[in-house]
Amino acid sequence: MANRYIHEQKAWPRFRWELDKVGQRLAETRHRQGRLIGRMAALGFDLRAEATLRSLTEEVLKSSEIEGQVLDQEQVRSSLARRLGMEIGALKAADRHVEGVVEMLLDATQRFEAPLTAQRLFDWQAALFPTGRSGMTQIRVGEWRDDGKGPMQVVSGPFGREKVHFEAPAADRLESEMSAFLNWFNQGPPLDGVLKAAIAHLWFVTLHPFDDGNGRIARAITDLLLARSEGSPQRFYSMSAQIVKERNGYYHILEATQKGDLEITGWLLWFFDCLEGAFAGMETVLALVLRKAEFWIRFGAESFNDRQRKVLNRLLDGFEGKLTSSKWATLAKCSQDTAARDLKDLILRGVLEKGPGGGRSTSYRLIEGGE
Repeated sequence: MANRYIHEQKAWPRFRWELDKVGQRLAETRHRQGRLIGRMAALGFDLRAEATLRSLTEEVLKSSEIEGQVLDQEQVRSSLARRLGMEIGALKAADRHVEGVVEMLLDATQRFEAPLTAQRLFDWQAALFPTGRSGMTQIRVGEWRDDGKGPMQVVSGPFGREKVHFEAPAADRLESEMSAFLNWFNQGPPLDGVLKAAIAHLWFVTLHPFDDGNGRIARAITDLLLARSEGSPQRFYSMSAQIVKERNGYYHILEATQKGDLEITGWLLWFFDCLEGAFAGMETVLALVLRKAEFWIRFGAESFNDRQRKVLNRLLDGFEGKLTSSKWATLAKCSQDTAARDLKDLILRGVLEKGPGGGRSTSYRLIEGGE
């Protein structure tokens, strides 16, 4: 019977690739990465910290979204800010699932130089599932899977219409397989950091060693190696956000690679393209950071009450939808009358303006620029 998957190949896990193609694309990706880091270094400490907070928030949200989990953005941002020692005003309490994802990502990116061990991976997975359950299902936490419920299949798509992309190695192989992976990760031959991130992601996803959480852990491993490649814990882009945009392409190249031989040029080139897409997404983050900084420089001498400062920061952080008086009241936890007074005051001071429409549909927006 022919081998179905790369982990069944006799030479596994000796990956190979076309040196000329991969080398050229890697050099281009590294050049763009260097330019991005250089631009961010010129911004100053406070703006870099704000960009890092935004990028990490996006990474946590999107990495969970890929797995069908929608986390509360304010909880994620508050948890990250508290752990990073950043002052962002009132902090929203985060539930233990949010805290777990945040804890894992920060351990990966802030301690990128530390060795990756089985215990560290167990701790990450345990942080993701603090109740020992995935949804309503009890799972093995802090240990490799045992395949008691059948082979581990990597799937995508909605419940009931899942598409199986490949099957991971049997559980009785995991001890030796993970030992080989971790040995390569920590002591293997020297490789460029971005190239190593691409290979590590593929290798770990192929093994899928846990009952659940494999995708998020694979992306945390990727973030760790990207941080190591830059020599900095500060993150200015989100690989997970780009994977969300290219989800179909991700599963297509993953499946094609798994069902091929150990030649992974296609996977590596896709990874570099995805990473460059993440670099481009940084432009949105940078624009928001600079917009917020410019706003507070413009209105730094103004005296705002706590409600106004809180909602203005929400608008500057990328508030979705239209701001109405009822949304102001909800965000500021105040009455409609108080919301109306706050809004009127900001309009008179030239901070906000009314949008088109009126009556109950009246909305408000920031006045951009200024004299």
